[in-house]
Amino acid sequence: MKEHGSERAEVAEWMCPEHDEKLKLFCVTDQQLACIICRDGERHEGHKFKPIREAAASLRKEMEKGVENLPTDIRAIERHANLQREEITKTKEKSHQLMTTISREFEEMHQFLRKREDEIKKELEHKEEDAVEKMSKNLKAIETTLSESNELEGKVTVTLNVTDPERFLKIWMEGNSTTPEDLFRPRADDLMVVNTSLCLGPYESHLQFFVWKEMRQVIQPREEVLSLKSNSVNITVSDDGRSLLCTTNQKTSQGPLFGVMPSLAPSFGQPLAPSGGLFGKSFSSASSFNQPVVDMFGNRIQTGVQVSPAFVAGKSAVQSTDHVFSVNEFISGQHYWEIEVWQRNYWELGVKDNLLKYDGQKYTACSQNINTELEFGGKPRKIGVYLNCSSMKLSFYDADNMSHIHTMSSDQASVPVSAHFNVTADPNRLTVCWY
Repeated sequence: MKEHGSERAEVAEWMCPEHDEKLKLFCVTDQQLACIICRDGERHEGHKFKPIREAAASLRKEMEKGVENLPTDIRAIERHANLQREEITKTKEKSHQLMTTISREFEEMHQFLRKREDEIKKELEHKEEDAVEKMSKNLKAIETTLSESNELEGKVTVTLNVTDPERFLKIWMEGNSTTPEDLFRPRADDLMVVNTSLCLGPYESHLQFFVWKEMRQVIQPREEVLSLKSNSVNITVSDDGRSLLCTTNQKTSQGPLFGVMPSLAPSFGQPLAPSGGLFGKSFSSASSFNQPVVDMFGNRIQTGVQVSPAFVAGKSAVQSTDHVFSVNEFISGQHYWEIEVWQRNYWELGVKDNLLKYDGQKYTACSQNINTELEFGGKPRKIGVYLNCSSMKLSFYDADNMSHIHTMSSDQASVPVSAHFNVTADPNRLTVCWY
């Protein structure tokens, strides 16, 4: 009975449970056994079938071929696993190093702050000691005078109680050689209260700000002090290489060409200097000076800046950019610099082929001819640029609050690299921040 039951089970295993037909086919599409009725059914419509023996032989051949390559693949996977373990270890070690560095850097600042706190407190203590010493000395003199006046009042009261004239005068003359006018002269008028008010100057009202300014002098590393250069005749660069103006590079698309005088006063509203250049410095430029300028009303104006065609009221204009570079070049390490963009309506800054662009409405990351529009919606007064030469990553920040704008990386960038700017004609200056 057991043998009969086993045979029945084996036969049932090779029977189609749905059609009660023997499973003679293999559906290559579904990778499952099927009977003849299954093959013609809707569920397997359009599927590829093979006889069981042929399917088994084909599968065996593929498995034998695949198992030959499996050890190589396993070793490759093991290498990936080992590399990933190494990266995990490196990341943990790097994190530990950074933790140590962070603790050390903050401890240096803490030490500076604690030292300055002790110094300012000691200065306050010395001021307190000097003030208290002066006031205590004066208080002692006042108390002495008060004691003498109280003693005099007691003696005079006793003397006034004597009714005998001779005895009264005798008591007055004993130990007294002054007149009543001198003796009873008000002594309070000779005294004054010493008021030595403590004052720490700016440390009393602006302590955090002044200490912060002191701390900036000892912080290392500092921001990069960039010097700018340009070969464009449209770019005016200050003698110290810190500031620039793009005086003209726009063309009207229709009608006659007119010039408008760009406002070259600094962003704080100072008037244009008649001599000595802009921002209190002389400027070097390939531009021709003292050329006539026509304003938007057609009036002829004399100014000290070369002017080319620019925006005309009611006309569209096509902008072109001029390039500016930093004299500084970076080969290795990590570097940070800040640029004052103020109210400029167009700028591109970063390094060559990796720039953050602002066109007056939106920000765009420009990297290797690929432009990515960003969601950042603020308008920072200063842009911070952070360059990591080892990883070739470039990050941009709102330098006023250090909020992150965007980070881009480039495997194709080569060293040395320098700061790079593309600018258009704009009355507002672009300046490197020097602290």
